[in-house]
Amino acid sequence: MQKAVEIMKEVQKVVVGKERAIASVMCAMLAGGHILLDDIPGVGKTTMALAFARAMNLSFKRMQFTPDVMPSDVTGYSIYHPETGKTEYIPGAAVCNLFLADEINRTSSKTQSALLEVMEEGSITVDGVTRPVPSPFWVIATQNPVGSAGTQLLPESQMDRFMICLNMGYPDIQQEVEILQSRQDSNPLSLVHSVVSPDEILKMQRDVSAIYASKAVCEYAASLSAWTRSTDLLRLGVSPRGTLALVRMARAAAYLSGKDYVVPGNIQSVFLDVCAHRVLLSPKSRVAGQSARTVLTAALQQVPAPGLD
Repeated sequence: MQKAVEIMKEVQKVVVGKERAIASVMCAMLAGGHILLDDIPGVGKTTMALAFARAMNLSFKRMQFTPDVMPSDVTGYSIYHPETGKTEYIPGAAVCNLFLADEINRTSSKTQSALLEVMEEGSITVDGVTRPVPSPFWVIATQNPVGSAGTQLLPESQMDRFMICLNMGYPDIQQEVEILQSRQDSNPLSLVHSVVSPDEILKMQRDVSAIYASKAVCEYAASLSAWTRSTDLLRLGVSPRGTLALVRMARAAAYLSGKDYVVPGNIQSVFLDVCAHRVLLSPKSRVAGQSARTVLTAALQQVPAPGLD
């Protein structure tokens, strides 16, 4: 737990006033999940990814997902050398520990789908040959709000691959003043130091996976997901993959709080970040002006939690 706290402190040197978002990203990484940052340009999404890469001593690659990016740019490609009769694999941008897919919803659906295998399986297949990516491996994708110039909706199947979806939001006035002052004579990223190695991160992930989730806690998570599938406020509820992600994130939240078991409060603390991007509002909810998060907040209020401390 202490190493995770040190990582977050390093990231907070650069990302001001977003402690909750930083903690959520840390939880997702400890749980082995991928992160989608959905927000307007310029609020620190890319900076956060860079800071995590430095604090965790990760190999890092960034790709700007413009409309002309090809799937082979992500996965890599093979070159045939006639003089030797051999084929050489040229790695794509996703062959690293932390891959930042910037503005993922500005590129074609074909290129977006090229990320699916590597996000789900941790491997890349090119010309029939499957190669693993380095471990640990995460994708942090950013997207601008739908309706911005050149954007298009990600399909539900790809949204479901992200463990969490976060909205960072604007800083308040005092936080913005702090950002301005910190950048007068240097880049705060230069102050971020590596505090763990990739091997230590893998051990932390194993520790998180060993956190105990009781049957009662699992039933609570499943009941929340079942609520989203039965309510007339949603036309698409949380999938079983989403319920698995919910419990994994809750394990990471318990780990960060110093517990070796999951309590209902851990489920509740991560529920919105894990599930809001996995559901679709019904026409009834849209007419009422509700958002996915307000509907899911009703689930937390209506589904009884088990009496565990």
